[in-house]
Amino acid sequence: MVDGQGIAHPRRLGVAAHLGLWLDLPTIGIAKSRLYGKHAEVGEQRGDWTPLYAGKETIGAVLRSRAKVKPVFVSPGHRITLETSLTWVMQCLGRTKLPEPTRLADRLASRRDQRK
Repeated sequence: MVDGQGIAHPRRLGVAAHLGLWLDLPTIGIAKSRLYGKHAEVGEQRGDWTPLYAGKETIGAVLRSRAKVKPVFVSPGHRITLETSLTWVMQCLGRTKLPEPTRLADRLASRRDQRK
């Protein structure tokens, strides 16, 4: 899981897709905001989602990871389908908006874990 877009990118090569190609590993993009594409309103309950489209092409999903909280944008990066991406993201959700791997990486990268 990568904090950024997968194929939900104007060139279908967001950071998650790029990293997956470079490493030749399955990757999933998880973003807090929409970079590209259009979508319908997503339901208010945890697990509700709606497709993210670029024209007629499905490039991701807008997923409600917590009830009544802004949704996240899930897009396949490399060697994974949207359906499998959604399954993995849902299985990795804890009590926060972001899946645990992404949340912990963000926390570590911003050094909120370091004690002074």
